[in-house]
Amino acid sequence: MDAIKTDVVIVGAGPCGLFAVFELGLLDLKCHVVDVLDKPGGQCAEFYPEKPIYDIPGTPSCTGQELTDRLLQQIRPFDPEFHYGEMVESLEKLENGNWLLRTDGGKVFEAPVVVIAAGGGSFMPKKVTLPNAAEFEGKSLFYAVRKMENFRDKRLLIVGGGDSALDWTLNLQPLAKSTTLMHRRQEFRAAPDSVNKAFGMVDAGGLSFIAGNLSGLHGSDGQLEAVSIKPTDGGEEIHHECDNLLVFYGLTMKLGPIAGFGLNLHENRIVVDTEKFETSVPGIFAIGDINWYPGKLKLILSGFHEAALMAQQAKRIAHPGQKVLFQYTTTSTALVSKLGVAA
Repeated sequence: MDAIKTDVVIVGAGPCGLFAVFELGLLDLKCHVVDVLDKPGGQCAEFYPEKPIYDIPGTPSCTGQELTDRLLQQIRPFDPEFHYGEMVESLEKLENGNWLLRTDGGKVFEAPVVVIAAGGGSFMPKKVTLPNAAEFEGKSLFYAVRKMENFRDKRLLIVGGGDSALDWTLNLQPLAKSTTLMHRRQEFRAAPDSVNKAFGMVDAGGLSFIAGNLSGLHGSDGQLEAVSIKPTDGGEEIHHECDNLLVFYGLTMKLGPIAGFGLNLHENRIVVDTEKFETSVPGIFAIGDINWYPGKLKLILSGFHEAALMAQQAKRIAHPGQKVLFQYTTTSTALVSKLGVAA
């Protein structure tokens, strides 16, 4: 795939990554944002979308989702491009001085500046622990949906009790040859409306439901033919035929491929300076919870401050021939024009 060329690639679409788009945009730097999740917001949107946050300056209270929505509105004038469901797997230096990033989904980016705003690290799916699971992963056992069309006319078994499992059940059921939803119990952690819709499909005969746990995987050459299921009620083991298994057990935080980028680390966090929040490798920055320096506080407001200082140095690297002018949005007609607001 041809590389997508831009000024800055931001790894992570959480609050700090989103605010970095704003600070970089004020300096006329174009951003592409890559995140392993299927939506923006990072930990705020994934772990506490409805939980109040009380320490955002000037905002007495807002939920994680409200903060995400406001940041997205704030950066709209800069037209960033988002790439969801993509994990950056490799990072290499090119002869022209730029960085080349590759994702697990096959996308390639080239930019002079990379900003890592990955929170506590990458959100990694909790995997099936059966002995032969790795044989089927990426072939007929999946932890994410890249393209819905890949599941057309397949016999699907979807496992999980949260929003992801229910959402993909509802979205893929019309495409699939048959769809079965499995969870260890009939109570779900998902939105009530999604649960009601799913069991409405069960009542209508368009969806099957099994209360149980995976106990075996059967197939060859990476292609599943059936799974064994141990019913929650203790009944006899079920042999269930399927073509694809989609598992949504939830997410866990790990440093992931970032650990192999050659950056100095301190207790699994990236060491940065406090002048530019640049890592041990010039041109690569780290802001937010992913970084470490003496006195570091894991607060969103700290990440916002780090994004502002990072952007000044990023401008010098991306456009070395241009003078960096510090301006205030309250007094600069140029910045007001960029934001598309009345002076």
